[in-house]
Amino acid sequence: MTSSPDLAREASPSHPPGDWRTRWCQANEVDTLFVVDGGPFPPPALDAWAYDSVAGGTMKERGAQRVPPGGLLLAGDVGGTKTVLGIYSEDAGPRRPLATRTYRSAAHPGLDAIVREFLASVRLPVDRACFDVAGPVTAGRAKLTNLPWTPLQEPALAETLGLRSVRLLNDLGAIALGITELAPGDLRVLHRRRPTPGGSVAVVAPGTGLGEAFGVWAGDRYAACSSEGGHGDFAPGNQREADLLAWLRRRHGHVSWELVCSGVGIPNLYDFLVDTGFAAEAEPVASRVATAPDRTRAIVEVGMDPRSGSALCAEALGMFAGILGAEAGNLALTVLATGGIYLAGGLSPAVLPLLRSGPFLARLHDKGRLSSVVAAMPVYVVTGNAALIGAAVAGLRQPDGPAPAASAPRGRARTSLPVGGAAEET
Repeated sequence: MTSSPDLAREASPSHPPGDWRTRWCQANEVDTLFVVDGGPFPPPALDAWAYDSVAGGTMKERGAQRVPPGGLLLAGDVGGTKTVLGIYSEDAGPRRPLATRTYRSAAHPGLDAIVREFLASVRLPVDRACFDVAGPVTAGRAKLTNLPWTPLQEPALAETLGLRSVRLLNDLGAIALGITELAPGDLRVLHRRRPTPGGSVAVVAPGTGLGEAFGVWAGDRYAACSSEGGHGDFAPGNQREADLLAWLRRRHGHVSWELVCSGVGIPNLYDFLVDTGFAAEAEPVASRVATAPDRTRAIVEVGMDPRSGSALCAEALGMFAGILGAEAGNLALTVLATGGIYLAGGLSPAVLPLLRSGPFLARLHDKGRLSSVVAAMPVYVVTGNAALIGAAVAGLRQPDGPAPAASAPRGRARTSLPVGGAAEET
């Protein structure tokens, strides 16, 4: 991640590294300093409350953000690997956070510890929060699938953090909300086709786990629907995958798509190839993969580097791409995703060249008599943080009601998402 000083200079390029904007980022350990009309928020030596009460009308004259009387929104994308937090105002909207910071989830005992550290560093007046989490959310309660944290509960979190309210939503539901706010630069096109206005959209997100969701047109907006389809039964598409299924059954019993198509799954693919004698791993790659604190990251970095010479890592990623294509095609058929197929999660951007050139599209389109139906659907890779944007959308649009099940684009209703043909080519 870019350092705070770099981001401060980027936000205000006319100011040198020693400028107070840079120093404020360093002192508060934030990754982003939001700057409006050349004016920062908050100014040096004044916390947010002091700025609101002392500067008053001066803020409006300078065009800077004014803290709303009801306070600001804390939004968070809480995943098995990392947690991203941001602070948002009604005026700036869900795409322009006042501050953001990323944390390693497993390095903290719980979400409340991360939030306290973040709020202490930015010193902004937050009074409510909305978090998307990597796991099912039922009646305001969530157990994160890939973290050993105590289950999260909305009222208990609000009381612990001293906030007026806390909402929890599934991370893939948040992504389905967030894609309605994406800019063209937040996407890469894998398969350019024209989306059907009002057509359903499918979201598949391989990260630490495998998340799935979809959006359906509800007359005036897209309704975001969460899913736990990644935990459905893995279906092999060829003999090697059938052997993989048998190999995993001996170790795990039930074999889900997540066990073969996620950050959890990539080491399984690698180990399967080693055990079945696909190739021998040479040093120093063998030691690096064996001893890495994050084996998935090591396999991806080596496998995506053509200079590494690791046939095992490259083949493991090739299997991952093919399996991802097969399951993305399954979801696309299930919801008839004529509005588009969106690949999110941390792994999709990391293996973007492979998704373009490898077996992904062939397996995606290999659907027998309905192959032509899936081949007519546009496919995108999401490079922006749609989950965090979606959590901000949910928190800002209905601050006092229940968590929204739908996303309404600003202005008049649109029957297609604001991306389509404008997204960047890979």
